Amino acid sequence: MIKFGKAVVKLRIPILILAVILLIPSVLGMLNTRINYDMLDYLPEDMDTVKGQNILLEDFGKGAFSLVMVEGMQPRDVSALKAQMEGVPHVETVLWYDSLSDISIPMELLPQKVYDAFNNGDTTLMAVFFDTSTSADETMQAIASIRALAGKQCFVSGMSAMVTDLKDLCEREEPIYVGLAVLLACAAMMLFMDNYLIPFIFLGSIGMAILLNLGTNYFMGEISYITKALSAVLQLAVTMDYSIFLWHSYGEQQARFPGDKKRAMAHAVAATITSVVGSSITTVAGFIALCFMSFTLGFDLGVVMAKGVILGVIGCVTTLPAMILLFDKALQKAQHRPLLPKMDKAARLVTRRSWVFLIVFVALLVPAFYGYMNTATYYDLGEALPKDMAYVIANTKLREEFDMASTHMILADAELPPKQAREMLEEIGQVDGVKFALGFDSVLGSTVPEEVVPDTLKAVLKGDRYQLILVSSQYKVASDAVNSQIDQIGAVLKKYDPSGMLIGEAPCTKDMIEVTDHDFQVVNAISIIAIFVIIALVLKSITLPVILVAVIELAIFINLGIPYYTGVSLPFVAPICISTIQLGATVDYAILMTTRYKRERGMGKTGREAVDIALSASIPSILVSALGFFAATFGVALYSNVDIISSMCSLMARGAIVSMLCVLFILPAMLILFDKVIVRTSLGFRNKNA
Repeated sequence: MIKFGKAVVKLRIPILILAVILLIPSVLGMLNTRINYDMLDYLPEDMDTVKGQNILLEDFGKGAFSLVMVEGMQPRDVSALKAQMEGVPHVETVLWYDSLSDISIPMELLPQKVYDAFNNGDTTLMAVFFDTSTSADETMQAIASIRALAGKQCFVSGMSAMVTDLKDLCEREEPIYVGLAVLLACAAMMLFMDNYLIPFIFLGSIGMAILLNLGTNYFMGEISYITKALSAVLQLAVTMDYSIFLWHSYGEQQARFPGDKKRAMAHAVAATITSVVGSSITTVAGFIALCFMSFTLGFDLGVVMAKGVILGVIGCVTTLPAMILLFDKALQKAQHRPLLPKMDKAARLVTRRSWVFLIVFVALLVPAFYGYMNTATYYDLGEALPKDMAYVIANTKLREEFDMASTHMILADAELPPKQAREMLEEIGQVDGVKFALGFDSVLGSTVPEEVVPDTLKAVLKGDRYQLILVSSQYKVASDAVNSQIDQIGAVLKKYDPSGMLIGEAPCTKDMIEVTDHDFQVVNAISIIAIFVIIALVLKSITLPVILVAVIELAIFINLGIPYYTGVSLPFVAPICISTIQLGATVDYAILMTTRYKRERGMGKTGREAVDIALSASIPSILVSALGFFAATFGVALYSNVDIISSMCSLMARGAIVSMLCVLFILPAMLILFDKVIVRTSLGFRNKNA
């Protein structure tokens, strides 16, 4: 590693030139990486709901679906607006009254149930089908065009409308997310480090790594909006530790080699690689665990973040040393006395009262675990959006005026006998919460010959292999009521058509609930096992992995248990992602302290003396790192109007502080309590010369 350090110092100018050159393709790659705003897109391909969506697109040429409300317009004006909507690129069909009969025939002649389903006072309802998928760029553009046609008289609901509004909101907020994270992290480091300029050097190096990471996402084809929103902030927070380690190591090496900064930096790079590799592997392992989720958002976030940590480590031992040497004179002038005092007395206070913190550990464990297991989560993605958003207003209006909260679609066999089809529709219509079930045979009735049905309507509802049935529900997406309703509708459908499929936002969300519940258990187990094995190999111990993981798991239980006691409901992805992120990112604090404890113990110190020294030496690094992590995520949590982003950043910010407190107070007590067991079950803890 010394040779590598010397090579970095010698080639510092070419390294910086190469880093700057690589920024050009990185920016181009970042700008050309597509962002996916549809969470349901990450469901496994082998699920019936996903297969059904694909069949709908292939057989009917229909992908996305929206209900459009128009108020305060005469029927002829609505008909004219419908014609204009049909002219919008990628609008496949608009279904309204004039799709059934001539507009000169009064709508009141429709059966009362059908009339009430699509009319309320001066508000009428149209069903719009698109020939592109829910979250396709073309669909979002079509939604924007439809809104522009009717202006304030038009309300567009459905997943595509939500995705369109979410994209607009995220694109407005993301530059501010990153700006806040950089500003607050920089302020935290300027306060607690010994140099006013070094935080900007850190941010320059980390910024290059972030751009490289975002640029290489181009090869993934697309990433989710959650990944895009969190990756830069999370990479900044996680890889900041490594920069702090290098800076502290450089200071120590300058004391060893006074006057020879290049040699000091070469040794600092070598020392940093040795100390950072173990902690970065645990962080990468935590993110890689997300890749084992069936819900492929985990793969998306896991790969991007693992890649970000690896690039961050590479930047820390290449571009950062080069930048520090380049700005050496300016850094000397920016030096100041560190704000943090020596921590010897604080460390002794903690170790002398270690029994208190053991009691705290035991006292917190049960309520923290209970809260963690019982924290409520929500799956309705609309809940994550501001109440004044156009999609939310439209959905609220749809519920209030038409008593419709969700719409399901059924794909049934096109050859199903009309009598059976009508019986099936009648049974579905009797399921609790179903407002109406509209299919080809319900429109046709028992007395109307198929030949008189308009071709446009026939094309909407019947294909070569399948017929399409629309089911309107009074129940909200992701509610227990709608999930029970879906099961009942599914049972009726399978009775008449075993090959039939129930699709739409609510059925897909129900599948997502079942998939992510299983994923949560799998990811948790994999991340704990992986990090346990890595700690065992790095520290060469059987007992230390148990102690370190127990302390960090307590911090996770506390962090994810607090929402239960405060009555806060979390977005469904938060517990899965946060438990893994917090375990992977903050176990570094525990490894840092334990490594120093091991070194001191191996040099002949007693258990208490070794813990004293390790705690005293580790407090400044852990404090600066945790506060930097907190600062980078807390500002985003306060600012963001997207609850998924805000909640996850809030949990990461709080998790950094909780983990820091657990490592600084509970871990030393555990090391003292189990010192004799640790020494007997670990390598490198005995002084060979004793």
